[in-house]
Amino acid sequence: MSDDIFRVEWLPGTDLLDGSCHCGARHACQDPVAMWEWMLAHPDHHSDHSSHPAVTEEDRTS
Repeated sequence: MSDDIFRVEWLPGTDLLDGSCHCGARHACQDPVAMWEWMLAHPDHHSDHSSHPAVTEEDRTS
């Protein structure tokens, strides 16, 4: 087991989950299973940050 830290935060008032990897990569989605799969793909997702949109301030407030 690794000591890497992953975080998932639910964005209140939305259906979005905001996940972050210890390396700073972020991913937003509505499906908890998809979030888990993204985290388990670590470190494969490091090579493609652009396909995993980060949560913007607009997402947080809409």
